[in-house]
Amino acid sequence: MRLSTKGRYGVRAMFELALHYKGGAISLKKIAQKQDISEKYLEHLFASLKKAYLLVSVRGAQGGYRLARPPAEITVGDIVRVLEGTISVTDCAGESSDGDTCDRMEHCVVHKVWTQVRDRINEVLDGITLEDMCEEYRQAQQGGMMYHI
Repeated sequence: MRLSTKGRYGVRAMFELALHYKGGAISLKKIAQKQDISEKYLEHLFASLKKAYLLVSVRGAQGGYRLARPPAEITVGDIVRVLEGTISVTDCAGESSDGDTCDRMEHCVVHKVWTQVRDRINEVLDGITLEDMCEEYRQAQQGGMMYHI
């Protein structure tokens, strides 16, 4: 599986929104500048993310975009699936596969392997929230060292 720029840029843009979550809306222009992404491309991505209720637009002088839910409630998997579609490594192991893609699927050991790979990818993507990414970023900004007693 290889993510396109839609998935990669979408996660970066949503991360930027998560960093500013408590500060209100942030302009598309500012997100584009901070993440080095074309404004036009972001408009396209944000239309899909808005339709999926992952972000909302705010009109007015202080307008822009903000997350529709707290960063702890939005996973990387949520974003990737909106922008890339269902996650699959083969046609026969897609999340919406109905078994019509391969005559051998019922007795195929390899199908089980691809299904497990797909499931693990989903587990990882769904196990990382925007809040997790923000926390990792903050730790990196502080030198990356955390001491617990």
